Amino acid sequence: MSTNSIDVSRILESVKAAVPQLRENGPEAEERRWIPQENIDLLDKADVFRMAVPQRFGGLDLPVADQYAVLTEIARGCGSTAWAAVAWVSTAWMITQFPDQAQEEVFAGGSVRVSGGFTPSATLVPTEGGYLLNGNWRFNTGCRGADWDMLAAILTHPDGTEEEVYAVVPMRELSIADDWFVSAASATGSSTTTAKDVFVPKHRVAGGEEALLGTTGDRSNTGATGRNYALMGFVMTESIAVYLGMAQAAYELFVERLPGKPISYTNWTEQSEHPLTQILVATASNKISAARALTDTILELLQRHADEGEQPSFEEKAIVRGQCGFALQLLKEAVEALHSISGASALARRSHFQRFYRDIEGLSQHAMMTPPNNLEVQGRVLLGLDPGTYLL
Repeated sequence: MSTNSIDVSRILESVKAAVPQLRENGPEAEERRWIPQENIDLLDKADVFRMAVPQRFGGLDLPVADQYAVLTEIARGCGSTAWAAVAWVSTAWMITQFPDQAQEEVFAGGSVRVSGGFTPSATLVPTEGGYLLNGNWRFNTGCRGADWDMLAAILTHPDGTEEEVYAVVPMRELSIADDWFVSAASATGSSTTTAKDVFVPKHRVAGGEEALLGTTGDRSNTGATGRNYALMGFVMTESIAVYLGMAQAAYELFVERLPGKPISYTNWTEQSEHPLTQILVATASNKISAARALTDTILELLQRHADEGEQPSFEEKAIVRGQCGFALQLLKEAVEALHSISGASALARRSHFQRFYRDIEGLSQHAMMTPPNNLEVQGRVLLGLDPGTYLL
């Protein structure tokens, strides 16, 4: 058995053991609009935040499929905790695309949590030795528990041209607003962060195009390392893990509460004996399985290209976006089917089912993940048209 196999088995065992506690902490997490420290500590103890860190810095450097498996399991416990974990883990992986000097700083502790604001709602102005960063970023998931933040900004060059870049700064140098009041994924703490004249050294700034294509210079981990994945595909598949875990949890919770449950105001004393219940449970199960199988093909594609030291083709990247969108659509539909026959008792705040339902509905609106946007990108490319976005 390889070292990676041993590591992921150990992490999965620890996370599975933590699932009941993560679920139990759900109401408290929603009430305070941020996950309890206990959740973070459980994942930290399980080495979740070392998964994407290179081995030379004390990390585990797990392949994307293993990270995906762990994140899926976290989501079975708590969708908000998993969404924050995806932000921290996937953005930590993005740091591996930065120059070695930046990697040495961010990965100094081996275990690290990195959040990100990827809308370029800020400016970066050259100054001696680096840049001054000013702006704010909404929806900065996990910022309250992060060590670092990766932030998109616009850099204006001397010739007047503008470039979208990513700057990496310690979270302590940013302010965090108390403005996260939402009806779904409320425990993700996705507040607005603000930078005011924050100095960023040159080695902690990378061009957006370089990050997308994995061509950032001054780093040793280039080529066929098996970990230089296509950026959008990597981030989107890790995000799908959250939807898959939530859908699986909703399915498990629905089935668990069926024995002895009647259908009110009818003669059905056992809901499980009703044909519609049987049909929709089977439909939900199959949609979850189909989404899992579809994502497995994406993970295989990403790993194959990383092992070969090359980026997926233009068409493959568009297909990955569309398939991620379709996987999300299947998972959302699975939970909606179960919700339609769950009964009024499932609306109670003490019911974990309703939280998974609300969270998957809310997170399906994420601009990067929403099915229509991603299916459009895939469809355009399949029809020989321009994808309509540079984010591939």
